[in-house]
Amino acid sequence: MTLTTEQQRKAEENMGLVHQVIKDKVHGYGQWGFYTYDDLFQIGCIGLCKAAATDKGGTFSTYAYRLIWHELCDALVQSTKRYADEVVADVTPYISAEPENGEFLSGLRMDLSHALSSARKDAPPSTAKGIDAMILMSQGYTSSEIGERMGASAKLVCAWVSKARKFLKARPEMETIAGYGS
Repeated sequence: MTLTTEQQRKAEENMGLVHQVIKDKVHGYGQWGFYTYDDLFQIGCIGLCKAAATDKGGTFSTYAYRLIWHELCDALVQSTKRYADEVVADVTPYISAEPENGEFLSGLRMDLSHALSSARKDAPPSTAKGIDAMILMSQGYTSSEIGERMGASAKLVCAWVSKARKFLKARPEMETIAGYGS
């Protein structure tokens, strides 16, 4: 997108709007998926430039605020989708892998089952639910289906799984499982 000199000036004069939108609308610092504050600021600047390029008069700050917010929303939605895909990708290979060697698979499942059982005992309630949800995901259930079984929304299931992943990554027995057969 190429801006005229006037459009460029308008965007430069209103850079503070990007910070204001992030401050007003994006809550939960550190929970933005793949994005840092600087990433969000750059994404917001794209919205600001789009506003400068398409402005037809009126109150520019109101118009730009909305376009900045929409640009950020689009990026955060995409980030959430990518993150959800990674959750399934991280869990599935460990639990439902089909190696050629049946004995290897049996040993891996027993070790994994023992490690998850041990971790679940030490986990807070929502993290334990996340471990249960991870096991169901590895069996092919979707977040929505798991939510129905557990009496929760699909988004809550994803939150539980996220907590469980962080919890499990810190467990030494899970490191052993991830390196099984190496």
